[in-house]
Amino acid sequence: MAKEAISEPSACPIMAKEAVSRASVCLVTAKETISEPSVCPVTAKEAIFKLSVVQFLVLSSPFLPNPVDISAQIVRRALRRERVFRDRQNPLDFPDTYLYERYRFSVEGIGYICELLEPHITNVTRRSHALTVPQMVCIALRFFASGTYLYAVGDAENLGKNTVCRTIRKVVLALQGYINGFIVFPGHLSTMSIKEGFYKIAGFPRVIGAIDCTHVAISTALGEHEADYVNRKSFHSLNVQMTCDHECMITSLDAKWPGSVHDSRIFRESVLCQRFEEGLFDGLLVGDRGYACQRFLLTSYPDPQTGPQNRFNVALSKTRVKIEMTFGILKARFNCLRRLRVSPQRASQIVAACAILHNIATIRKERVPPQNQLLPDEIDPITLDHPAGAAVRDAITTQYFT
Repeated sequence: MAKEAISEPSACPIMAKEAVSRASVCLVTAKETISEPSVCPVTAKEAIFKLSVVQFLVLSSPFLPNPVDISAQIVRRALRRERVFRDRQNPLDFPDTYLYERYRFSVEGIGYICELLEPHITNVTRRSHALTVPQMVCIALRFFASGTYLYAVGDAENLGKNTVCRTIRKVVLALQGYINGFIVFPGHLSTMSIKEGFYKIAGFPRVIGAIDCTHVAISTALGEHEADYVNRKSFHSLNVQMTCDHECMITSLDAKWPGSVHDSRIFRESVLCQRFEEGLFDGLLVGDRGYACQRFLLTSYPDPQTGPQNRFNVALSKTRVKIEMTFGILKARFNCLRRLRVSPQRASQIVAACAILHNIATIRKERVPPQNQLLPDEIDPITLDHPAGAAVRDAITTQYFT
């Protein structure tokens, strides 16, 4: 019985102790029995030997509190694991690996966001177990990071779908109040530092930003304007324009346009273009052939004929790839941007919130998530370049790439 009790790792220690006790009693009884003349000495000795073996096996079990055998003691120490009781009201009471997988930020990063948003999202009462600021921030971050359904986020956080929806909405609106503080053009660094950063990539001069558009899929009832949101790949989306610096920081954002609108029109009607036309910036943007070449936005040669033109195109492509990298990091960090199940207006606000969080993560040097290969957006090339833009392009080619 004792041998069977200790053979299973899941055996109850109380049962094993009882087996030890019974084996000890039987051993004492056997020793007393051997002294009786009527008992065969051989039979009594065999009984004592068997019981001694059983007692040894029981005492050498690593599943008992105080095993005698050294090897059993080593196994028991290896199996021992300290129990940690965490505060369920504090979602930050976990290691960074756990937090990053679910929220994309370390404990310090989430703490910084909580301090930033606390004046705007704190519940004025603790009645009915109102959510704390860390809980609300983590609920929103889990939605941004996973992009799953609201009820799935609620199940993970032990909350109802309606509570999750209200919480995400509150955090998104609070983050929007910081858009002019975290998304600034040409960036948080000096203009000269940004130019030097871009120049080190491929020797392309005077660049203060890379520009492009990316599609954020949406799936919801769009009403009478549904056709406006169907893009060139035949799915509903927002066409989001962004610029970035050499460190993949988002420096401008325009997320209100339907998916059918061309990249060049978005830029032409943007505040950024107007500011460039007014001469407020000393530098250039680089973009793909989806934009017309202008004096402040350079694109590649459509049909390069010479070595200098080829070198210009290669350098521009290597410099412009920073915006593609930014899109990849942004969508890998916040999977909700792969498909949003909200109205276009709310989708635009969520995109802005994710862009702000991306810049916070970049500033704080948070871990960059592994990126999936994104399919490049189809380009509808612009064949007519502005004469002033072509002249600037030729001058840079002659000066730097001849």
